Amino acid sequence: MTKDVIALTPEMPDLPTLLAGLYAGGPDLGVNTTADGAVVQLCSPDGRPLVSVEAPILVQVPGETTRLLDHTVADGPVWWTEARASTAVAEAARLAGSFAGRLATVLGGTVWPPEAATTDVVPLTTDVSAIPAPATGTPAVDVLTDTTAVVIQDRPLIAMTSWLSDALRTATATDRALQIVTPPTARLTLPTRTALRGLPNRWVVQDPEHGYYDGLSGAVLHWKNGIFTPVHDEQGTTRVAEAFTPTPDTGDRQLILTLRTRHPADENLVLGRALETAFQHLTGAPPAGWSTAEPVNLPWFTRQLTDLARARAPRPTWLVAVGHPDRPALATVRVFRTPAGVEEDITLAIGYGGDEAPPLDTVEDLAAELAAQHGLVTLLTSLRAARRDLTVPSHLELPSIPVTFTLGHDETERIGPAHAEHPPQHPTPARLGPTAQPALHYRLGDGTDARAWTTFQRLVQHLKQT
Repeated sequence: MTKDVIALTPEMPDLPTLLAGLYAGGPDLGVNTTADGAVVQLCSPDGRPLVSVEAPILVQVPGETTRLLDHTVADGPVWWTEARASTAVAEAARLAGSFAGRLATVLGGTVWPPEAATTDVVPLTTDVSAIPAPATGTPAVDVLTDTTAVVIQDRPLIAMTSWLSDALRTATATDRALQIVTPPTARLTLPTRTALRGLPNRWVVQDPEHGYYDGLSGAVLHWKNGIFTPVHDEQGTTRVAEAFTPTPDTGDRQLILTLRTRHPADENLVLGRALETAFQHLTGAPPAGWSTAEPVNLPWFTRQLTDLARARAPRPTWLVAVGHPDRPALATVRVFRTPAGVEEDITLAIGYGGDEAPPLDTVEDLAAELAAQHGLVTLLTSLRAARRDLTVPSHLELPSIPVTFTLGHDETERIGPAHAEHPPQHPTPARLGPTAQPALHYRLGDGTDARAWTTFQRLVQHLKQT
């Protein structure tokens, strides 16, 4: 049974309802709080956490429960209350299911996964005194060593939830790797994949037939000295798991934009407008919502996200934005201060089926608007054969292929227009905007020929030779 159980209710669970749920284990179990009151824990009589419950989140963005859980609820906002069971105690998963089932029964909602729901009293029969006390106060972390925080997840889609985001922050702050262990059927959302790109962070797939392997690289892994590390053959080469096979080409494609913007750090700055412009050009609508974690719960509002980033400055702010349900679109944004001003690092991915053509012909107009109005520094557009729903399976996926590259006005001026406009080999760029200070837009291919990477790499090397 899954250790993660979610109650989805039309009304906010109030304190009496939460307490009714927490009495799923009977009156002998205790209740305490952690994370400054944001997490409530159901504990054994000696104080060991059995179930941790995060503060309810009001999800106001259409389609989020379907995107993350493949679980449809009634139209309108829904309260998302997530419970995580300890993996060390046999009864904990059933306690989490009973907690969620009681909330749904009282408030008229549903439970994910549906089979976990119950309202039974679950007596604690395990001798918890024989179980080592948790080494961490972070509820998402199941195993903590000197070098690694291990999170065990068995849900079909691993999203960058606030639990997981907190575990990543804690691991980073203590100079540890974050390693997420899942079954081979699990997939990642793009925000989670982005978070695990930097080694020694890993997605560890536990395959019943092939052992452990890295879900992004295919490297065979083993647990050694408190961390999952690659297994090498006699020549020192990393072994690749037999299960890490290429995904069949279904015709699905992802259009990926990687861009950076730069703005003066003044009181009139409004962040998020470059991303909003990209969404509007490519999907026909602005983002549906934004948040600092998944599920994305807040309606799109640039002023609100600007206020958050300003309140956190000079620390960086990381955000997620999502599109409307009819067009899979997902973005991550990192806002940070530099001596030159305030910068946004944005990655936007949009999914298309085999019978849908990505709108490559609109990219140049988008680049021109970003350069003219939104402080564009650089924009790389690429295309990859990957799932329309933007999720990441634990199989080999081919890298994206560059389509276009754009230098903003200031970046062109810094490099020198004469140098930037005349790479030793094609492509010759199109000029965008004012003649005296143009942005430069390079066409690299149509997203089908991997040789475009060579063209792009030569271009980048040329641009660096200033």
